[in-house]
Amino acid sequence: MQSSESQPPRRTPFISLLDAGLRAGRATGLMRSPVLEREALMADAARVAGLDDFGDAWFTGPFEVLLDAVRHEARLNAAGEFAAIQQFRKVLVDRLWAQQWFARHPEILARPLKRPVVIVGPMRSGTTRMHRLLAADRRFSHLRSFETISPVPRPDFEEVLAGRKADFRPVLAARIMQVARLANPRTLSIHPTGPYEPEEELGLLVASMYGMKHEAQWQIPAYARWCEAADATPAYAYLADLLRLIGWSQQVSSIRPWILKTPQHMLDLPALLAVFPDARLIFTHRAPTAIVGSAASLAWNQTIIYSNHVDPAQIGAEWLRKTGLQIDRMRAARQAVPAHRQIDVQYEDMERDWRGTMNRVYRFLELDIGPAVAGMEAYIDRSRALKSRPHSYNLGQFGLSREAVRARLGDYADEFGVPEEGGAHAAA
Repeated sequence: MQSSESQPPRRTPFISLLDAGLRAGRATGLMRSPVLEREALMADAARVAGLDDFGDAWFTGPFEVLLDAVRHEARLNAAGEFAAIQQFRKVLVDRLWAQQWFARHPEILARPLKRPVVIVGPMRSGTTRMHRLLAADRRFSHLRSFETISPVPRPDFEEVLAGRKADFRPVLAARIMQVARLANPRTLSIHPTGPYEPEEELGLLVASMYGMKHEAQWQIPAYARWCEAADATPAYAYLADLLRLIGWSQQVSSIRPWILKTPQHMLDLPALLAVFPDARLIFTHRAPTAIVGSAASLAWNQTIIYSNHVDPAQIGAEWLRKTGLQIDRMRAARQAVPAHRQIDVQYEDMERDWRGTMNRVYRFLELDIGPAVAGMEAYIDRSRALKSRPHSYNLGQFGLSREAVRARLGDYADEFGVPEEGGAHAAA
């Protein structure tokens, strides 16, 4: 919802204490300064995993650009550098493990991915709610939060399948979420989740060192522009292979369509459709003043964890630009999609009558909604428990105004009949 405060929230003391401790460790020689170089990071991952096949080398292109931007633009604090090293190591080790699984079980890559349902919309436009309502239907497959954090099973996963071990990934996800809450407890109100909650596949694009997840946590404009100019088809092809691996690890039928969603798809619809040519698309819409303000707040609350030099006005300007570009590309790319494979859903309609709106979505999907209703109602009840307080933000906190947002995105709102919202913004 809109906040009356004129300044955005500050980070918690936890990060300042962690940052001071890391800097002290380096100053006394107890800790080494991180090396943010591709060759060193890949060599370290190979040593940790005892493997050397990272798969398709396309990822090294965005990785080089990302590392350069992190070194020269992000202005990370010591805690931010530590977190970056851990994130990169995890992605690289996961790639090594993935190649090992593909070699052990060639049948994984033969799994079909037919007619996925892809939710396409800006940050904070209700994509999470739509995704989790559809994920409540057991006729679909979906990612769980621990699987987007750790998409690749560990090398001993066959012991898990045999019932002799527990999967460590949900435990790891819970620990990561706890650290995130210590770093910034507002993350729970912005995006309520848990290890087993349905989650978007942005982490599967991160596996190629690609996508907006990095931009939402670091100030890296050169990397953002590189990604915006790149053909993302290789990243989406690798995403598809990871979906096959996850489907195999879930031991579910490959006939079940996947439910997918992430705002990245707005920028990369041609790449998505090249990899998933029979995808069915659900486009979500919300008042531009709400989505821009909430996206800026989300980026702010993550960026201040990793850097001591964050300007809220720059955050606001970047996410107004980014949201505008997403919408422009979405509007252009969907012209090539047959009308019977796409549907538009208004945030306000979901707020007012989610059951009626989901009935319309199921008619589009040519499915009987009846078997899914109980699961959807259970999700609605669970979401109220997950979200204990609203996400508060204010356009003015980020140097923006309703007039500036309307000037950039008013034609979009007019084209799709997106109603303006009042003072209360419930983020989803």
